[in-house]
Amino acid sequence: MGTKLDELRARLAEISDLGRARALLDWDQRTQMPAAGAETRAEQLATLAQIRHRRLIADELGALLDAAAAEVDAEPYDSVEASLVRVARREWEKARRVPAELRAEITRVASLAEHAWVGFREHSDFAGFLPHLERIIELRRRYAECFDGFEGFEHAYDPLLDDFEPGMTTAEVHAVLAELRDGVRPLVAEVAAQPGSVDDFCLYGEFDLDAQQTLAREVVAGLPLQADAWRLDPTVHPFATAISPVDIRITTRFDPGYLGTALWSVIHEAGHALYENGLARELWRSPLCSPPSLAFHESQSRMWEIWVGRGRPYLERLLPRLRELFGENFGAVGAEDLYRAANRIEPSLIRVEADQVTYNLHIAIRFELEVELFEGRLEPAELPEAWSSRTAEYLGLEVPDDASGVLQDVHWAGGAFGYFPTYSLGNVIAAQIWDVATGELPELESQISAGELAPLGDWLRDRLYRHGAKLMPKEMLEKLVGGPIDVAPYLRQLRERAAEIYGI
Repeated sequence: MGTKLDELRARLAEISDLGRARALLDWDQRTQMPAAGAETRAEQLATLAQIRHRRLIADELGALLDAAAAEVDAEPYDSVEASLVRVARREWEKARRVPAELRAEITRVASLAEHAWVGFREHSDFAGFLPHLERIIELRRRYAECFDGFEGFEHAYDPLLDDFEPGMTTAEVHAVLAELRDGVRPLVAEVAAQPGSVDDFCLYGEFDLDAQQTLAREVVAGLPLQADAWRLDPTVHPFATAISPVDIRITTRFDPGYLGTALWSVIHEAGHALYENGLARELWRSPLCSPPSLAFHESQSRMWEIWVGRGRPYLERLLPRLRELFGENFGAVGAEDLYRAANRIEPSLIRVEADQVTYNLHIAIRFELEVELFEGRLEPAELPEAWSSRTAEYLGLEVPDDASGVLQDVHWAGGAFGYFPTYSLGNVIAAQIWDVATGELPELESQISAGELAPLGDWLRDRLYRHGAKLMPKEMLEKLVGGPIDVAPYLRQLRERAAEIYGI
């Protein structure tokens, strides 16, 4: 006869399966689905979301949680059993606040808005997209209101943030991102004041799309990722999603005039895949089968993209292959030229193509505008003007059109308010992890130079990936780096690389 914990596992596995099935439909919508399928796909996604939500909020699940908690009372705090009950209970308590009909409507409207966004972005038409955006913001405000009085939530933005960064408040994120913003801006100014410039001409030109696809697949295959656990497809806005830890869908886009997207965007998304692929088998089909937060997820996409993919050892090894695939562009380019090009610091309009320093200013803009929206200090129709004003202030750039400004990201169309700050939080966490990793792996640089990425992958899998969501983000960070989130290591590492390239 099975235990109550066994019954709980079975119910949670069904809930997980429904969520993963929805993820598969969502991936297909963004990569393979015919355009005419948008309306029915939105209904399908909404149906799955509602069914999953009803199972998650069921009284029967609450009773099982109570019974299973008694069975695991003597288990260690970070055991799979105790963690499963604890994490599932928090998810159940949050979900109970939200009507299933609201969850389904958010899913349906977001799906339609994402489809509409593609066309409106292409034509730089914010006015056309505005009704979709107003509707999704209205629904997300209703969602946030469901958590009035919920323990730990004191700001209207807290419920949205908590969905991506459990246990972290708006005030805490604001403090971290403000320190990062104020630390980055002087560095950008110092770089701009240096005589001469860093040339990145080799990354621009005419790049055969078939050769770019070959490069992208080879780059992913060279990472310590299970060979038969991923596929790569083109999309408008790159992303990665896990249908399971061994069924990971990586996407990217290819620009015939710029090679960086095919190279570093695909490493970024493969970093997400590495995390998902490293989750311990005993966590599969449960609420523990994910990173502790999106910031931890982004720490790995950013680490593999920036610390590895834009590092000198990796690029020195990659250069001969770039010459083979794109000879005219790289024939006269040396390893140091490529390294400098990959790490050029110059404000730009597009977040996904931004350098590693000014990238954080892009995130500051989006986070600050999101908070103002949910505080009621900013209306959706005012976003283009507010976006342009903040871009001029932080990046010193004029926004020529909405496609290069407020419409450039898919996140708001998909209702993912609270997501953007996790990118910069991920940068900060990645820097802290990198300090620990390089201290414990003294041969790491030479290993990367030799194309041996498995030692770093194994270290991360053992120290981070395999634990999934057993611990809250703050607990996981303490376990991994021995302290709380700290901006200082990241600012130090950014300055070290900038000093090396620009002589500041």
